[in-house]
Order: sequence, then C-alpha cells, then structure tokens
Amino acid sequence: MLYIAEQSENDNRVNIKEISAAIDSPEAFTAKVLQQLARNGIVDSLKGPTGGFSIIKDRLDEIKLQDIVYAIDGDQIYKGCGLGLPKCNDERPCPVHHKYAAVRDELEAMLETTTLKELAFGLNKGLTFLKR
Repeated sequence: MLYIAEQSENDNRVNIKEISAAIDSPEAFTAKVLQQLARNGIVDSLKGPTGGFSIIKDRLDEIKLQDIVYAIDGDQIYKGCGLGLPKCNDERPCPVHHKYAAVRDELEAMLETTTLKELAFGLNKGLTFLKR
C-alpha cells in the first residue's frame, strides 16, 4: 500500500509486476492481498493494458493503517491472545496476557492514527525508505 500510495501521489498507476518487484514480494501473494484491498475499497483497480492499482489522492489522508489491517486480517490483532490460545482472557490469562495487552493497545492507537498520506510523504521526500 505504501508503494501504491507513493506512486499515486505522483499520478502513477502501477501493475502487480511493478509492485512485486518494488517490494520484493511474490506476484501471486501480492495479487491476493491487492484483491482483498480492492474488494474492501482501499485501493482502486483498473483492468486492461493501461490498468493497474492506484489510490485517489484525496483518499490518502483518509485511509488509516487500521483500514488496511482490517481489510486483510480482520480485527483479530486487537482481540487475539499473544500466544494464540483460544481461551485467553482477563479471568484466565496466558503468561504474556497483560504485557501483550499493553503492546496491542499501543499498536491499535498507532494504526488508528497513522494515514497513508503521512507515510507516503516520508517516502516521496526521501525521509523514509521501502527498498532502495
């Protein structure tokens, strides 16, 4: 999503081959993830020879990392046990329950407040890097 956001800020649409190469991800895996994101309205997909993936610039400020995580994995990251146990809760905590809860709360706050635009801005200005 960051690569697509960066390219969208520069008015570019990118295809799966370009995205996969840019982020070192297998094409089949990248295609499945992008399909989920498109299905959830996070990324725009256009088929055909001039097609590809993009995000409308105005939406870059609206899309939070939380939206992306939810589109791909649902909300399990906010509810699940740190060890993956099915019946972990405050009454019957796993060994990492209370420590993981604090980390999970911080992660949720970061995902809720971070937009694609602010991350793409860092990429476009050379302040942050994906792969270079």
